[in-house]
Amino acid sequence: MGSVIFFESKLSKPIFRTHLILITKNLVFIFCSLFSLTACTSDDDGGKRCDKNVVIDANLFTNAPDEQLTINSFQITGDCLQINFSGNGCDGGRWEFSLIDSGDVQEGNPVSRTLRLSFKSNEDCLAFLTREVSFDIQSLQIQGSNQVLLKIANNDSQILYEY
Repeated sequence: MGSVIFFESKLSKPIFRTHLILITKNLVFIFCSLFSLTACTSDDDGGKRCDKNVVIDANLFTNAPDEQLTINSFQITGDCLQINFSGNGCDGGRWEFSLIDSGDVQEGNPVSRTLRLSFKSNEDCLAFLTREVSFDIQSLQIQGSNQVLLKIANNDSQILYEY
C-alpha cells in the first residue's frame, strides 16, 4: 500500500496568510461600501419628506369640506409646511384633511398665495384631538422670485416661504 506524505514548505504559511488577509480586507471594504450606499439617502431637506402635497385648485378651495378646526401652530422646514391642528373626533383615524391653495397669486412685495386647511372629521365623538402633518409646498414657488407669503385663511395668519 502506498502512503501519502505531506510536507510543509516554509513559504506556504506566509503566502496563505497574505492571501487570507487580502481577501478579508477586500470583503470588509465591499461590506462597508455597500452599507454606506444603502444606509441613508440624501435629500435637499435633510432626508425629511413631507406627509402630503398641497393641492392647487380654486374649486376645491371654495367647496372642499370645512368643518371646524383650530390651527395651533405652523412652521416651514425646508419645503414642508408643518401644521399642528385640533378638531373633534374619536381618535383621528378617519379624519380627511388637505391643504388647498386658491390658485391665485396676489401681487405685492413679496407676492402672496392663499391657502386653506380643509377638514372633515368622519367621527361622531366629541373629544378634541390634536394632530401634526406636513405638506410639500414646492409647487407654490413663483418663478422669478425666491419667496412667497402664504396666507392661511383658516385663522387669518401668514408665513413667509423662502426658497
